[in-house]
Amino acid sequence: MKSPVLITGASQRLGLAMAESLLEQGQHVVVTYRTPRPSITMLKDKGATVLHADISTEAAIDRAIDEIKAISKTYRAVIHNASDWAQEKDSSDKQSLIERMMMIHAIAPYRINLALEDALREYEGQADIIHMTDYIQETGSEKHMAYAASKAALHNLTLSFAKKLSPQVKVNSIAPALLMFNENDDEAYKQKALKKSLLEIVPGAQEAVKAMNYLFDSDYVTGQTLHLNGGRHLK
Repeated sequence: MKSPVLITGASQRLGLAMAESLLEQGQHVVVTYRTPRPSITMLKDKGATVLHADISTEAAIDRAIDEIKAISKTYRAVIHNASDWAQEKDSSDKQSLIERMMMIHAIAPYRINLALEDALREYEGQADIIHMTDYIQETGSEKHMAYAASKAALHNLTLSFAKKLSPQVKVNSIAPALLMFNENDDEAYKQKALKKSLLEIVPGAQEAVKAMNYLFDSDYVTGQTLHLNGGRHLK
């Protein structure tokens, strides 16, 4: 069996698209999910190994690491996609909010990377770690302060792990802005959002899939961030 690619948070949107693409390429894929969805059954039917894991607590991360390591002694790649788009106005407990954001977006990737260091180094070829960060890691956010801070922490971990795991493992980030609308987004919001980027499109999840495949195929890119923002930083 091929050394698997682990994708955390793969039940929907970008994570799901990346998992489906890898399965179509004949790759063994291990996915984690927090919320059961029909998509998880679909991925399992296509050959993915699925693990229920809510990585928002220390104990849950411990369990997830044990289960992930039990599946394979080597890993081709790890994609940290699990995320929670929480904002300050919806939380009365700001301490718990930032702790949860840091746990999901920084502590869990940090611990999983360390736990899988040997499994990645022992892969026959260059292994990869991809951190799914966010455009706002560099701009901040009034509405999602804790979220933005935790994604900035994940970006910094990209730099540190690139140094630590070289030359066997390439470590990079993908930092999307708006790639997909939500089902409940109204037309007024969509039109306003489109104007935030120079290219004025919302390209869909396949833009993240293209970035993933580029990083996997590259032999000479590490410690970098692929910015998928349509030129939003120039507006």
